[in-house]
Amino acid sequence: MRIGIDEEVCVLGLGYVGLTLAVAMADAGFRVQGIEIREQVLSLLAEGKAHFFEPGLENRLARVIRSGHFTARKTIPENYNGTVFIVTVGTPLGADGHSRLDMVESVAREVSSRLKDGDLLIMRSTVKLGTTRKIVVPILQASGKRFDLAFCPERTLEGKALTELRQLPQIVGGDTEAASIRASQLFNRLTPTVVRVSDIETAEMIKLIDNASRDVAFAYANEVARACDAVGISAVEVIQAGKLGYPRTNLPMPGPVGGPCLEKDPHILAEGLAERGMAPAITLAARRLNEDQPSEVVRFLKELAGSLDGFPARPTIALLGIAFKGRPATDDLRGTMARPVLDALRQAFPQARLRGYDAVVAPAEIERFGLEPAPTLEAAMDGASLALILNNHPAFSAADPELLVQPMTRPAILYDFWNTFYEHRFHMPEGTRYIALGSHGKPVLPESISS
Repeated sequence: MRIGIDEEVCVLGLGYVGLTLAVAMADAGFRVQGIEIREQVLSLLAEGKAHFFEPGLENRLARVIRSGHFTARKTIPENYNGTVFIVTVGTPLGADGHSRLDMVESVAREVSSRLKDGDLLIMRSTVKLGTTRKIVVPILQASGKRFDLAFCPERTLEGKALTELRQLPQIVGGDTEAASIRASQLFNRLTPTVVRVSDIETAEMIKLIDNASRDVAFAYANEVARACDAVGISAVEVIQAGKLGYPRTNLPMPGPVGGPCLEKDPHILAEGLAERGMAPAITLAARRLNEDQPSEVVRFLKELAGSLDGFPARPTIALLGIAFKGRPATDDLRGTMARPVLDALRQAFPQARLRGYDAVVAPAEIERFGLEPAPTLEAAMDGASLALILNNHPAFSAADPELLVQPMTRPAILYDFWNTFYEHRFHMPEGTRYIALGSHGKPVLPESISS
């Protein structure tokens, strides 16, 4: 273990995880060298701009660039004198449904070519169980250098990353006790609480279990919604009334489950366990249920639309909320459930005009997503026969549902994946209908609609 404090850090991969970590560390006094192969990202960073939305990020980014504590380039400099390398590259699922590790292997080789005796490598990318020891270690060992190694998973929430990096406990799993102590000392400069675990594999598992357990909890809430749809009662009422003042029930609300972690991490967990002869049945069932939800809802909407006299063969359909979540606000489209909803709508309504609105995502990104961008929420609703609220951004809950549907054609359907207006007492205008997930048989106080 190197004596003294590691002051100079190299962060490899400046996506959401890497850039927020790099800026937080630079803001805490580290000298941070960021590495990113995407030229567009580097060009924006040269202007002091981030390539994604995160509250407070650009102000801090500009500050640490001005102070000289953060720089970004495409490759690790040949004469790099830093003592710590942190791997934060992405590990998306490939077309075959298996986790891609090519980026992890690539950066491990790059680090190996610059490794010095006594350096510390920290794995932060979410990986299949055993990846650090089976793939990364042999690549580093080929350098012939002595090194410390730890796995310290990323655990922040998009929209709160800069705050949570300074507050959340940091999990540290070292290959040796010395490596664990060293990585703990590093992260203690960011957060007051470090949780040291027995080994690298335990730290790898914690990250995957954290996200898989959330996916399972949301899946059960969505199963409750399916059950209540079948019975003709409100899932929201069942959930909220059932847990009010009752400490042994803590169900979340139903809704779309996606994003850059939940849509892939259960699969990564299952892949690693399959190699050890174990299939996580509950994890996989929960993921399938959450993945099936968009097509199930669209089938319901197709049947409902077909029962309405005058519903057009070529409807305008508005998708409201394209980012994978709305609270905290983000413009992240990775793993957004708007994608499978859009795909299902194209199958169900092949002649539809498809329009999109998001309070944060740029219109150009909405267009690249495959939708006609609407500049405002009101413009998105204008002339639509069907509108779907897909995330929980405050722009939707701030709207008056009775006014929201006014610009729609008749008959009109407003479908709400998030039960945005459950607490409201309202009457829908004639010829319109509001339906929320988990209340398919019990729409909220509708007035008459042609059928």
